[in-house]
Amino acid sequence: MIHIKEEAARCLFCEDAPCTKACQTGDTARAIRAIRFDNGNNAWRWLASCSDADLERAEQACIHYDRPIRIRELCKSLAADVSIQKEVSTEDVSLDIEFCGIHCENPFFLASSAVCTNYDMVARAFEAGWGGVFYKTICKQDIREVSPRFDAVKDGNSFAGFRNMEQLSENPYKVDFEILRHLKMDYPSKVVVASIMGQKEEEWIELAKMAEEVGCDAVELNFSCPQMRMTGMGSDVGQNPELVTFFTAFVKRNVKIPVIPKMTPNITHMNQPAMGAYFAGADAISAINTIKSITMSPESEVSGKQTLSGYSGRAVKPIALRFIYEMARSPIMKNVQFSGIGGIETWRDALDYIQLGCRNVQVCTSVMEYGYRIIDDMILGMKTYMKERGIKHLDALVGERLPNFLLPSDLDRETIVFPKFEHEHCMGCGRCYISCQDGGHQAIVFDKEARRPRLIGTKCVGCHLCRLVCPAGAITLAKRIRKR
Repeated sequence: MIHIKEEAARCLFCEDAPCTKACQTGDTARAIRAIRFDNGNNAWRWLASCSDADLERAEQACIHYDRPIRIRELCKSLAADVSIQKEVSTEDVSLDIEFCGIHCENPFFLASSAVCTNYDMVARAFEAGWGGVFYKTICKQDIREVSPRFDAVKDGNSFAGFRNMEQLSENPYKVDFEILRHLKMDYPSKVVVASIMGQKEEEWIELAKMAEEVGCDAVELNFSCPQMRMTGMGSDVGQNPELVTFFTAFVKRNVKIPVIPKMTPNITHMNQPAMGAYFAGADAISAINTIKSITMSPESEVSGKQTLSGYSGRAVKPIALRFIYEMARSPIMKNVQFSGIGGIETWRDALDYIQLGCRNVQVCTSVMEYGYRIIDDMILGMKTYMKERGIKHLDALVGERLPNFLLPSDLDRETIVFPKFEHEHCMGCGRCYISCQDGGHQAIVFDKEARRPRLIGTKCVGCHLCRLVCPAGAITLAKRIRKR
């Protein structure tokens, strides 16, 4: 059997997919996309009606860079798993949630970025199923962008991390507010949030008032853009707790809609400016914006020069979760709600943020890479997960994992979990042995004749480096026992 997730990751996710057109009876492209975005247990529904001839035609039509996706083998692997062939009804599962007193049909929002810069883009996202938008940040300054403005750290044919030098909306600010007015009029059930950035008190107040006047549900204060060319804007503000407090207070005094400061990760302790925003009356906190970074690709040079700019994508998610956790566990900010941002590609990524206390999530980089269509698997995957757990309302998941976190000094240090070698799945590559020898505790020996690893229990400390490097998933967890 092939590794279905690895095979699905090879897919180019074509527009108007030729494989589906050739199949005729099913939707092979949709099934592969479901597998790629952690929704493999739902993939069978798009393949169940396909004959071998259908799948062969689909495979022959595959656009590829080395060899076609092995669609027939994917189907056989799915067919072998009886547990995923039964379609699960999720009609009684609700993704509705309240955020700052605003009803949201689901927690999935577009982040303030290049994915939401005009009416047509946001309208297409709403039609696709996104619950709301934090529209690209509006300011009164003349925004002039560079070219090229993007770069990526690749993992195969996908982004591991994404760097951008883009600033704020290039539209005249009055044009953007008219766009927001029409979006709210045409999509009243969707949540429309204006992201704004001023350079002084009067600008923050004027922009916030305009957001309220055109019918926006809330206003986000961008204290965090890492590549503003003007001083006193973006992360210059977010790193200064006093300015965060003052500007939040100015806006809160002048509008009635919820006010949501957006925090910068380019700081050691986010709680300091976040508390300033809380004491100034913030209704929620957005976090995080992009992380200041450098990539060295010559292709990303601007007239032969480079600069610091923002980093996003899968690589930043653990950092973002750390900041969300630290704010969510603060007893002082217990009444503040959170909107999570950073590295969200799948419903599982979104779930991680929700379980740490977020009531919605904002998505950017994965939309830039794969399009608005990823919302299908976010919604279906989250609903399926909730159905399997017997949870009907999303509220039940908010913050549920916060009690699991302790200080390092309070963790259990009296027990151990040994790695368990599943030899029937072992390929005999020896990666576990190499890593343990050179980066672990020399607790594995490797039989070169049989090409099989063996654990030396007296040396093993239970670090599980071997499990993490195993390409076959042949190393699992044994039962936790007390240390000798």
